[in-house]
Amino acid sequence: MTMAADPGALAVRARQSLGTSDAAIYAAVLTLLEERGARGVLADVGCGTGNFWRVASHRFSRGVGVDALRYEGLPDSLEFRQVDLDTGRLPLRDGEVDAAVALETIEHVENPRALFRELVRVVRPGGLVVVSTPNQHSLLSLLTLIVKGQFSAFQDNAYPAHLSALLEVDLRRMAAECRLVDVVVRHTCRGRLPLSARHYPRWVSAALPRLLSDNVVLAGCRSRA
Repeated sequence: MTMAADPGALAVRARQSLGTSDAAIYAAVLTLLEERGARGVLADVGCGTGNFWRVASHRFSRGVGVDALRYEGLPDSLEFRQVDLDTGRLPLRDGEVDAAVALETIEHVENPRALFRELVRVVRPGGLVVVSTPNQHSLLSLLTLIVKGQFSAFQDNAYPAHLSALLEVDLRRMAAECRLVDVVVRHTCRGRLPLSARHYPRWVSAALPRLLSDNVVLAGCRSRA
């Protein structure tokens, strides 16, 4: 039996993430949604406690939250569907939604490419796919790799919740494999100082976003062809 097939292990992994992400990630993704004019139906895959839906719901007529378990405090306005993201197809029809986001989720699964393909499948042609994950190119992550031989967000204390460390090039390759178009990569401009709980001032991280951001975001549209 694999770890993914063990419901108890799955729940432990899911709860280790606390079901939420940093506000800077939400802000970066919301900006992308606004720039692309995303509206209609949103799928929040790895929705956790529904915090992203709380900040983005004004843009959408309907929201579907998908996760391995239902977290306490999930908004009633977010329709919830449960699935093991390691082993199951997303419980959505082909092209059912106008936008699909997976924020700090893809690093939690055993097969990131399978999840990426599912995100594209459930979005209509021309619809938007947005994925965020820890930024392995950050100064903090690179220094941790040199000193400890592990990326910062993928150290032993984050395992087994964090399974798959992805580089920016991995996200771009997945987008290309799935024929996404108008692909952009952004960074959150929020990064933790090495050996500290403090963060760089935003104007500092904005000057060197790839090096001084803890998270990276990729967005692209499903091809109409």
